[in-house]
Amino acid sequence: MKPYPLVFFLLHLLLPLSPASPDHDAGDLTSIVFTTLGRLEYAFDIYTLRIFHDQSTSPVGEIRITDGQSVNFNGHFPSPSSTSSLLRLLPNETLVKTLTRPDSSPLQLVYVTERDGVSNIYYDVVFEADRDQKISSRRSAMEVVDRVQVPLLSTNLVKNKVSMKDRPSVAGDYLVYVSTHENTNVPRTSWAAVYSTEFKSGVTRRLTPYGVADFSPAVSPSGKLTAVASYGGKGWDGEVEELSTDIYIFSTGDGSRRVKVVQHGGWPSWADESTIYFHRRGEDQWWSIYRAILPSYGEITTDSVVIERVTPPGIHAFTPAASPENKNLIALATRRPNSSFRHIELFYLDKNEFKELTRLVSPQTHHINPFISSDGSRVGYHKCRGNSNNGGRSSDLLLENIESPVSSISLFRTNGSFPTFSPAGDRLAYSDFPGISVVNIDGTNLRHVYDDLAFSTVWDKVRNDVVYAAGGPDFAPESAKVDILSINVDQLTVKKLTTNGNNAFPSPSPDGKQIVFRSGRTGHKNLYIIDAVDGEEGGLQRLTNGPWTDTMCSWSPDGDWIAFASDRDDPGSGSFALYLIHPNGTGLRRLVHSGLGGRTNHPFFSPDGKRLTFTSDYTGISAEPISNPHQYQPYGEIFTIKLDGSDLTRLTHNSYEDGTPVWAPKYIRPSNVELQVGGAKSSCRFEDLHWLNKMPSYVEELGLNKLCGAGF
Repeated sequence: MKPYPLVFFLLHLLLPLSPASPDHDAGDLTSIVFTTLGRLEYAFDIYTLRIFHDQSTSPVGEIRITDGQSVNFNGHFPSPSSTSSLLRLLPNETLVKTLTRPDSSPLQLVYVTERDGVSNIYYDVVFEADRDQKISSRRSAMEVVDRVQVPLLSTNLVKNKVSMKDRPSVAGDYLVYVSTHENTNVPRTSWAAVYSTEFKSGVTRRLTPYGVADFSPAVSPSGKLTAVASYGGKGWDGEVEELSTDIYIFSTGDGSRRVKVVQHGGWPSWADESTIYFHRRGEDQWWSIYRAILPSYGEITTDSVVIERVTPPGIHAFTPAASPENKNLIALATRRPNSSFRHIELFYLDKNEFKELTRLVSPQTHHINPFISSDGSRVGYHKCRGNSNNGGRSSDLLLENIESPVSSISLFRTNGSFPTFSPAGDRLAYSDFPGISVVNIDGTNLRHVYDDLAFSTVWDKVRNDVVYAAGGPDFAPESAKVDILSINVDQLTVKKLTTNGNNAFPSPSPDGKQIVFRSGRTGHKNLYIIDAVDGEEGGLQRLTNGPWTDTMCSWSPDGDWIAFASDRDDPGSGSFALYLIHPNGTGLRRLVHSGLGGRTNHPFFSPDGKRLTFTSDYTGISAEPISNPHQYQPYGEIFTIKLDGSDLTRLTHNSYEDGTPVWAPKYIRPSNVELQVGGAKSSCRFEDLHWLNKMPSYVEELGLNKLCGAGF
């Protein structure tokens, strides 16, 4: 493949520029490492299959469109009316004309990518292999031999304003997309909003009203209207499965004439100017596709819009994609009762029949978020590419560098849970579930040092060979047997430090003499302090006492404070805030709370003890959870805050679950670190949404688990 990267940015935005960050002395530079569930195994690329008018024809000739760099997802085929605007962005249109062959047109794709550690929207023009090189054959994906590629958003909106980008569409001379770059300044409120950028002028306009979050935008065939899933003014209530969103439409030009057209729905897709397909989980608990028909005259309200169910119960069907030129079909993702994988299918509206596509091409792979060409001839989707052409990498990443909005902090994602650094900062330990591994910070000498279930790993602050952990099941009741372990990672010896109850989340004092941890030994999870070497045999000090949960503690570098998460404001509610307390039990105060019902967890002190990093739902949710693989808590983002409660700063922007952050004891240069263990492991080990495994109880009684390409 011959790439033609055009590494420049084309658009100058009206949004005000942030002031440039000052240079920093080396002593001011720090690094934070955190975990994102499954993300380093996604390896998403965008693929396409041709749709044949003969419904009996099996799919062949899958093409991988994107280039194997980072993750690429949520694509959009621009319509013919938009391609001229896009082609004018290229500095050399002649190149495209030269590469275009008489027997085929290039594929054009707009999509989200996370290359270089930052979310951006790219435009690719790709050229397939010559016709005589194409298959009729069994190759899983045909080759793209030439590519012209350009990013569509400026540095101002990408690196100067680090944010998540999502669901791009092209409407004539406009790019329409989701971004999270504007702070709502309200706890537990999503920053996700829809924007449009005019290609010619570079003017960027917010289409979502302030005080409202919008998700999953779709532009009508004429480009005049945009539909979104939105809470409106009611806001997010903590949902992590189906969001309680409605469907709104508004003018693409300026966001005016906004009106709610569907009560309860998400992921809209236009078939024509008056027909919108969307998904919802019905009263029968099946995810299904529905159709909203807008009135041809009169006022548009939820009462005047006709709602029809399209797909039958018995199959979870979601994330629909309609075609303005082929109104006889829609593309959708499914989870069938007899499958553990998410697949893309067509649904023929005239016959009420499904036609399977991706299961026939790669049955053991998840295929996500279909989109369809305007003429209905192609369906696109993203899936894991495996280890082939994995962006030039031959190994897994130990640390993936993420663009940081704070110039003095380098930011990294890792695959292990509860990452923790040795005192010298030269080694990293983490929970493997099961077990614990240790690796040098340069990616060498990976070793498994403990085999049984363990979590909440933390390195001793003085001894370079001792890691503490909770040995036993996580998320266990107070009565479960979980012990604080002291593990010598060089001699591979293990010592139990506790003798009674469910004990977890150890944190050593800066002198290495004591450990604070949480224990459920009295029926409630409170904080205790023990000797770091002798454990409970050396004495037990109770630090907090009450009918609530105090947990996830962290001892400050100067020894003066212990930070912890607690639900003491509303015990048993699942809502946690961060607190500070002195080791002698005095000075208790609440530091940060994410609002009613919010979750703020896993605090960790900076090396100078002046700030905490933590994970929280403070900025709500950024995308419909069903559009991603499994995430337990898809609202988790990484933040920092000063100990006086000021300068709350959001570091990450995505729709994943970021958690268990840790501040490194010394600065790590902002670049990826590969594991040096003799080649990459198998990618694609992530799981689909666990709650999609739940099939309504009557599925077997009705024999619906045998549905396969049948009508209803």
